[in-house]
Amino acid sequence: MPTIAVVDYDMGNLHSACKGLEKAGATPIITDSPAALDQAEAIVLPGVGSFDPAVQHLRSRQLEAPIKRAIASGKPFLGICLGLQILFEASEEGKEPGLGIVAGTVKRFRHEPGITVPHMGWNQLELAQPNSPLWQDLSVDPWVYFVHSYYVDPSDPKARAATITHGSQTVTAAIAQNNLMAVQFHPEKSSTAGLQILANFVNLVQARQVVTAS
Repeated sequence: MPTIAVVDYDMGNLHSACKGLEKAGATPIITDSPAALDQAEAIVLPGVGSFDPAVQHLRSRQLEAPIKRAIASGKPFLGICLGLQILFEASEEGKEPGLGIVAGTVKRFRHEPGITVPHMGWNQLELAQPNSPLWQDLSVDPWVYFVHSYYVDPSDPKARAATITHGSQTVTAAIAQNNLMAVQFHPEKSSTAGLQILANFVNLVQARQVVTAS
């Protein structure tokens, strides 16, 4: 079973993310240690809350550099919810600079008649990268669970791995660039589809272990 570091920076329900990874066949380790992130076989960056406190907490624990090292090294990396947003350069939610790993900004949903903000509940993914390893063995246009008022807007449209439609707005729901993957929804709360997505990530980690060992 691959060991996956789950980053602890006081910004999320780590327990539910870990339970999902365990069901998917991994051994999750909750940590805020830069050394542990360097040694881990893969990293999951969960997150619930606001943009500015998230990046402040990461930086105060000296976690920005090891996160960037891990992604640059080719290590499988999965961001979840706020853990997607803080990968970007900036957010309309706050004033702090993001990690800047993905070019683009985080924007707030426009208010319009008949839709609620935050966007909360089940929505259907439209897969922009249908061949991404993250989406293997999913049903067509799977349903997943969201809770958010902000969405990411990558500068490069090719970074989008999936979108959703909320009211008249079609926005990015996931990104994928090589070993870097991140989703706006909560796979650990998304029933069968979410568990399959986590299992697909674990499979990527295992496949890299085999290549590294050979």
